[in-house]
Amino acid sequence: MICPDAPVLLEIRDLQAAVDDQPILKGVNLTIRAGEIHAVMGRNGSGKSTLSKVLAGHPAYTVTGGSVHYRGDDLLDLAPEQRARIGLFLGFQYPVEIPGVSNLEFLRVATNARRSEGGLEELDTFAFEDLVRERLEVVKMDPAFLERSVNEGFSGGEKKRNEILQMALLEPLVAILDETDSGLDIDALRIVAGGVNQLASPENATLLITHYQRLLDLITPDYVHVMAAGRILRSGGRELALELERTGYDWVDQELERFAAEGQQTGRAPLEVG
Repeated sequence: MICPDAPVLLEIRDLQAAVDDQPILKGVNLTIRAGEIHAVMGRNGSGKSTLSKVLAGHPAYTVTGGSVHYRGDDLLDLAPEQRARIGLFLGFQYPVEIPGVSNLEFLRVATNARRSEGGLEELDTFAFEDLVRERLEVVKMDPAFLERSVNEGFSGGEKKRNEILQMALLEPLVAILDETDSGLDIDALRIVAGGVNQLASPENATLLITHYQRLLDLITPDYVHVMAAGRILRSGGRELALELERTGYDWVDQELERFAAEGQQTGRAPLEVG
């Protein structure tokens, strides 16, 4: 829901980042308010997943310019675990397996760390088991998965549902979902999307990173942003995603060429083409 007067949860200004000295993000600007759902789309290599990892604090990426503020505070000054504790959540495109670590214990420790940061009392084992079984209903997940190691032997759909279960327990203020629809069949996609919709509220916000309209058929975004060459090239409503579905990304090449030409004429650094 578009909330022009709602508090700003995430403010990204001219964000630039590199990996192995290779610039990836080249000036990203984005404002996310409470209650909003944003979708970022674009071709492979446009910088979408890099944006999610930089926001989460992945150590392989170096911020070279710009700023990110979370509820008014400098997010970039915080370690990744502190970002998670204060309410920033990243759902991975490829969730990792953690052999030997009980899924139930992992979820309990993470939930209590988040509760402790918010000044809430930590849950004991019995109280947490009651909570997690309630939240399992959000993703239609068998309780037997709680007794297994984190994501070990899970199918692609089960891993993604486990990510949304984490989100349901942690109750983040900003959830970043990096290609959550990747590798899901239609039934798993509906369950995951249903969970995301159920968890959305006027107090939190969601940033979806996706290639495909099929996810946005199930989760209606308030804003759609198209990334190319490390920047947001165009923003609009959900109709922009529908336009991309019809026309593809050919117009992106034309826009990049135009920016490159303008940069040469004005002396500004142009967007790189390709």
